Amino acid sequence: MKLEVTVSEITDIFKEIQEQPGKLFEMIRLDIREVVGNYLTEMMNAELTHYLGREPYVRVEGKRANHRNGSYGRGFTLKGIGEVHVDIPRDRNGEFKTTVIPRSKQYEEEVARDFSILFLAGVSTRTLSMLSERLIGRKISPAEISSASSDLNEAVETWRRRDLSEEPVKYLFIDGVHFHMRMGRTIESIPVLVAIGVTETGQKLVLSLQAGDKESATSWREFFKDLKSRGMKGGNVTLGIMDGLPGLETVFREEFPQAKTQRCQVHVARNVLAKVSKKFKKDVANDLRSIFYAPSRETAWACFEAFIKRWEKTLPSAVECLKRSIDACLTFFNFPSEEWISLRTTNIIERLNKEFRRRTKVMEIVAGETACYRILAYISLKMELHWRSNPVGKVRKNLPFFKELAYENFTQKN
Repeated sequence: MKLEVTVSEITDIFKEIQEQPGKLFEMIRLDIREVVGNYLTEMMNAELTHYLGREPYVRVEGKRANHRNGSYGRGFTLKGIGEVHVDIPRDRNGEFKTTVIPRSKQYEEEVARDFSILFLAGVSTRTLSMLSERLIGRKISPAEISSASSDLNEAVETWRRRDLSEEPVKYLFIDGVHFHMRMGRTIESIPVLVAIGVTETGQKLVLSLQAGDKESATSWREFFKDLKSRGMKGGNVTLGIMDGLPGLETVFREEFPQAKTQRCQVHVARNVLAKVSKKFKKDVANDLRSIFYAPSRETAWACFEAFIKRWEKTLPSAVECLKRSIDACLTFFNFPSEEWISLRTTNIIERLNKEFRRRTKVMEIVAGETACYRILAYISLKMELHWRSNPVGKVRKNLPFFKELAYENFTQKN
């Protein structure tokens, strides 16, 4: 059949394109999809020819000989092209299975991978479902997107259980964060225990994500044993930075007997200020900064003695609270001064937890422990990329608080 187009029809087409420029690209996309669909169909026909061992219409003798048996149409979505129509050939015995297009797949792996990344990055399944038709020319249901994301489970578990024997970890930042998870038919607030390790070169790595009770010493003990069972050398760990959770420091010292503990100064300051009336909060906070940001251990202890002398009679509960924690708050002085700014607090792990909460806030409820690990693993790997340019101990010279400059600008000089 010969296709003929008149001059007037061509003129009408160009007028339509001038009025609606996007029409041209739509026509191109339709043409490309048709060409690709035909190409895939021809590939599958050639595959069936190879399978049967003869060209179409070639007769063979024997009752058991297999034959072509028509085809059936279906759609398949390709990245960058959209949904194409293909005709999948069949054989009479039902034995032929094409390798060009997987029987159970509606789209290629690249499409599933891209939607999984968008979901992990924070776009909800409902939003992705609404956008999918515009993005790839085919609507993908929320259930399909969730199913595509679940394909990452094995990779996430491999990462969570990876060998740590080659990681020279010297410091551990430890904390826990709660998530609302669907557990069976109920919604529970489940803590996830988190550990960030700092290597000899100052690089930060997320070492472990494990559901457990952050208030339980037994949970923390199993958490540390798991780290060591994966090859982490406990003898290399010299410091653990934590926020004073019940039993955590005791368990840490037992599991890492050669390491010291640093209690987060921010958490201690909050506990102290919680016992101070509004009238004195500002003055007490200034005195606490004088202790915590002192340029040396000797100066810090001198400021601590001055704090006791000034507030012991007026605020005995606050003074007693600080006394219980002061030794653990000043452990960082035993380590290189260029690392003090990172070792004083649990800010590093709090920043990671903030990213965890920001991502899961839009979900309200996480669909179980496995789904939670998927999301947290993605965020952890993304944060590790960011940390590469900001290792511990490599503080930029233009940062405002560092060494004496911190003492000069942010403390009271008594």
